[in-house]
Order: sequence, then structure tokens, then C-alpha cells
Amino acid sequence: MRRCCWRSDRLRPSTSARTRSAGGNTAWGGQSWSWRAARRSSPLVPVPLPSRSATSSSSDFFCRRIHCVDETHEPSRASWVESAQGATDFPIQNLPFGVFRRKEDGDETPGTVGIAIGRQILDVAAGHDEGRFEGLADRAAGACAAPSLNRLMALGRPHWIELRRQVSALLTADSPAYRANRRLGDRILVPMTEAELLLPAVIGDYTDFYASVHHATNVGSMFRPDNPLLPNYKWVPIGYHGRASSIVPSGSAVRRPRGQVKDAPAEAPGFGPSRSLDYEMELGCFVGPGNSLGEAVPLDQAEDHLFGLCLVNDWSARDVQSWEYQPLGPFLAKSFATTVSPWVVTFEALEPFRTAALARPPGDPAPLPYLSSERNAARGGVDVTVEVYLASAQMRLQGIPPQLLSRSRAADLYWTLAQMFTHHASNGCNLRPGDLFATGTISGMGKEARGCMLELTWRGAEPIVLPTGESRKFLEDGDEVIMAGLCERGGAAPIGFGECRGVVLSA
Repeated sequence: MRRCCWRSDRLRPSTSARTRSAGGNTAWGGQSWSWRAARRSSPLVPVPLPSRSATSSSSDFFCRRIHCVDETHEPSRASWVESAQGATDFPIQNLPFGVFRRKEDGDETPGTVGIAIGRQILDVAAGHDEGRFEGLADRAAGACAAPSLNRLMALGRPHWIELRRQVSALLTADSPAYRANRRLGDRILVPMTEAELLLPAVIGDYTDFYASVHHATNVGSMFRPDNPLLPNYKWVPIGYHGRASSIVPSGSAVRRPRGQVKDAPAEAPGFGPSRSLDYEMELGCFVGPGNSLGEAVPLDQAEDHLFGLCLVNDWSARDVQSWEYQPLGPFLAKSFATTVSPWVVTFEALEPFRTAALARPPGDPAPLPYLSSERNAARGGVDVTVEVYLASAQMRLQGIPPQLLSRSRAADLYWTLAQMFTHHASNGCNLRPGDLFATGTISGMGKEARGCMLELTWRGAEPIVLPTGESRKFLEDGDEVIMAGLCERGGAAPIGFGECRGVVLSA
């Protein structure tokens, strides 16, 4: 057995940590354990950036350093919302979208669109009712008076950009209308502790890709050591159609699935609970304006159709999967549950963290022309660091912080998000506002960057030992999986994704 590659003492629970979260079935509240500062002090892989003088002005930051960055990204910009200062996933430079309802309103009340700012939620429809927006932003805010983001997603990037700009101005501390805006606080802000977070969109269709070459190589090495990567992998973004009906919001418990399993010595399969339940750390991408049936989308236009990113846990029953996946791929091993984080970080917020697409090693084929462009090569990547934590039931009972299992980077994906979308639509398949596609497991080169337990334990051969002395080959009942995402880069304000969490229930 090997000890987990990251020390559990990096996480320090706050005095309020042992409170039940709104999602239930957990002793760790969504922001009740103060691990953000610890994560940011941990070393991250540096990304080369254009040189910038320490004395350069903010206008120099906008004009020369990062493409499409505007005043909403300025690192020095501060909000009058006090909780948006310091170590938070949701500073004023982020402004992610989600759907919420007040807990006091009850389960029968439909949600409405909100924007996260610190530990508060801006009720966009309430701001619209107060007459705080104009032009394209007014129309976009009007679309937020809905129980999902679908209407806003359908409007397109000019509306999203203008709404972001005017929301940022509304929340900025040095705005000329600062005093008037702050007086609105009680009418347009809702504390996160008083809100229930819902699915951000009505997800019509869900597609899962297989975009990490490191993950594909690791898994292939276990099952096909002489031929880890199949011949098509480096030519085509591999994907499969998932199940949209079983996508659940963060905090939802996930019941251990049942399915057919065939053990190696047995002549026939049996049916029962999966004994090899796993998580997969992924990023999800929500579609904005769709494309018409029969209409392809050129690569350099793909991002005009993409709204933003969230965290995804693609729960997987490995023993069921290994028996059923040939010849058509996974079915019951994946369709029982997929968890998504509640906040969607827009591509506008991610502009300072764009990076080049992964450079292909010598000998790898160049993408076919419809999957290739100078723009995609130069800035098709998104530098998001994703992390996975595990808290067993025993750890929570003893007040032990969740254990950091892995840390990997979306910049290491073999295929970019634009390539995935363009390939998806290349046969004329129509994608619609609110559709979701995910990257597949995000893994890196080292053991500490393996994005699922299948890789971390190498198919169970190298169990993980938790701080309680418990060992894990795969997930056990009562285990809580917590995923997080962070964008961090010199000269830009760091932003985060919040959490994607779920507790395993018995079958």
C-alpha cells in the first residue's frame, strides 16, 4: 500500500466546519472549511507569460498582455461586498452564473438566476427589477428571470459580455454610484447560507469526451499494455453520448449502482452492487447558442457557441464497465449519476487564463484541417487546476479534514474545448442552449495528477491509505468525494469554481 501523495494537513477545518451542509449527508459545509489559502500556497506548474514590467499600468495590462481582457479583469478591482475580498473563489473578477432559491421558500418554489460574489449571490432578476441595467445587459438580465440559464445562454456572447460589464460596475467599490449601489444590497443580494443551489440549466443532451492523453494511456496500459492507445485516438476527439436525466447538482447523494459483473474465474456474470465504484475528475462545458441541424461550425467560431465551464464528477462502476463496454462502450456503468458544480464560470472570466493548446510530441499527427487553426493552437487551452479530495465517514466523524488525492491541469488535455465542439457538430449534429459536454478524466504525467481511483490505485494494486488507517482501492459507502477548480496566474486575480461534491450511499 502507498500513502496518498498529498498530506491531509493542508486542509484546516474552521470552527464551523462540523455543520451539516444544505446538500445533506455530509459533515463538511460548502465553504465551512478554510482550505482556499492552503491550496493557493501550494506549488503550481508555472505557465510562461509575456513579460510585463512591474510598473506597467492597468491599461498596459489590458492592451498588451492578454487578448480580450477588459476592465472587469483588472486585478486591483475590488467590490463593496466584503466577502469578495481575500481568499475566495468568487472575487469580482469571476462573477459565475448559477441557479438558486431561498431555503425559506421551500422545494416547490422555482429557482432564479444568480451570480456568485464572495459568499453572496446577486439576484439578477431583482437587479433588473431595480432598473440597474440598460441595452443588451437589460435584455440579458431579463432572461435571468427564469429557473434555468438556458434563455441567457441562447442570447450569445455580446449579451453575456455586456451583462458582465454592468454587473461588475454595479458591484465595484470605486464606482461613482457606489453609495447608491451598496444601499441596494439587501434587495439584490442573498447570503449563500440562505440559498439552495440547483442545476444551472435544463440539460437536453450530454456528451462525454476522452480528451486526456495521459488518462487514455494509463488506462490503456492496464488493459492493453502492448497497445495503450488505439489508432484513432490522436486523430479524432473520442466521445460518447451520456445520460442527461441522471445529472445531479453538487451535494446530492449518489447510490451505489447495481449491474452485471463477471469476475475473472467465473464462467457467467452475476448481478449485484458494484464493488469498484470510482469518480472521474472532469470539466464540463455548457453550450450557448446552438447550431442548426445539418450545419457544421468552423473551429474559429466554436467558442461563440460556448457559455462557460463547471466541474464534473463522472461517477463510474469499473467492474460493470469492464464487462459491458465491448463493443459499443459504457452503458449502466456510467448512466446512474453524474454530478456537476452549481456555478458556471464564463469564458469571459477565463480570458486571463487562456493558454496555448497542448503541443503535440514529435511523431504525432497534425489535426485534420477542420480541427486545426492558428488561433486554436495559440490560445485554445484553458489553464484550470483541478483537485480531488476524499473524506471517509470515519474521517468526518473524527473531524479529520478531507484528504487531497490528486491535482491536475486542464491545459494538459490533448484536445481543446473548441475542437470537441467543432467535431461534435461536424456531421451536422445540432447542439442546443444548455447542452453539456465534458472533457473526460483530466490526468497529468505524474502519479499525483491521476484524475480517478482506477489510475491512482492502478486498478487496485496500489491502495491508498487514509489518515484513519483505512485503505481504499475504490470508493466505499459513506465516502465523500469533493472536487475543486482554481485558475491562478501572475498578474491576474485568481478565481475558482466552488465545489462539486457527493456522498456514496449503499446500494
